[in-house]
Amino acid sequence: MSPQRSDFLALDDAGLLAQCDVHAYRASGPGGQKRNKTSSAVRLHHRPTGLVTRGTESRSQHENKARALRRLRMAIALHVRHFRDPELDSPSALLSECVTPNGRLQCGRRDHRYPRVVSELLDVLYAHEGRVSESADALGISTSHLTSFFRKDPKLWARVNEIRAHCGSRPLR
Repeated sequence: MSPQRSDFLALDDAGLLAQCDVHAYRASGPGGQKRNKTSSAVRLHHRPTGLVTRGTESRSQHENKARALRRLRMAIALHVRHFRDPELDSPSALLSECVTPNGRLQCGRRDHRYPRVVSELLDVLYAHEGRVSESADALGISTSHLTSFFRKDPKLWARVNEIRAHCGSRPLR
């Protein structure tokens, strides 16, 4: 059995990094002499999914590797789907703990759970063929709150509209 997306997202940094080919290279652009003479930029190629992320902002290879890992987690959350049956599958414990009693999602972009929450939300949306209202009902939150959660992250918003287009729905505005 091949590993699932949830397996990748549950790994710690060392475990996820072990699944990657790590390439350090010289970054171009501003940053002084050190930036152009040392291999501080990092490119990660995640072998199981084929996803590639980069970290180039810092002069430190360690900081760039950490940034590339965060980006890889989000790329996995955005692009690797776990297909679920909308009639049988209920929200996971993780997703349930992020929903407040008044039906709001409480999980900010800096929360370590954010990529896993995003991945599950997109799975639910895909299972409901891109229909936000049905997805929100399945999650126990309002349609407007789910839409505003999606809208806060530009990459998530774009991915939601890609899923909707794939399912034959108009993009959200």
